[in-house]
Amino acid sequence: MKLNDLPFRVYGDTDFRSKCATESVEQVTFFNRLRTQYSDSWGLLAVHPRNEQQLRGRQFGGMSKQKAEGMSPGASDIILPGRVTFVCELKRRDRTKSTWQPGQVAYLTAAHQAGAFACVALGCDAAWQAFNDWLATQG
Repeated sequence: MKLNDLPFRVYGDTDFRSKCATESVEQVTFFNRLRTQYSDSWGLLAVHPRNEQQLRGRQFGGMSKQKAEGMSPGASDIILPGRVTFVCELKRRDRTKSTWQPGQVAYLTAAHQAGAFACVALGCDAAWQAFNDWLATQG
């Protein structure tokens, strides 16, 4: 997948290649920063939908139930409601060390087409830059 072909913005250095934190660590860092700096506002509203699951044995039935209850496969890592919704898929700083899960590009594309501030961020600092760009649109 070529990042330049995506209909939404990519934040971060697409040429960076080196050791870097895992997606999970980057996400924890982002949410900690957000909840520390915006503890009474954006930090309360930001969510990470839990969509990743292994399909083994009886979990398939659980996943079917979760879909029926509203789980959206491919939902992005960071979602913030606002005048314009912030929808950000967080990947590792070295993009070659991350993979796209089924539905993630489609979810971001649909969010973008619906008018959301949709983006992919390569690392926490890139996500923070995207958040600040989005924040400027909230007036």
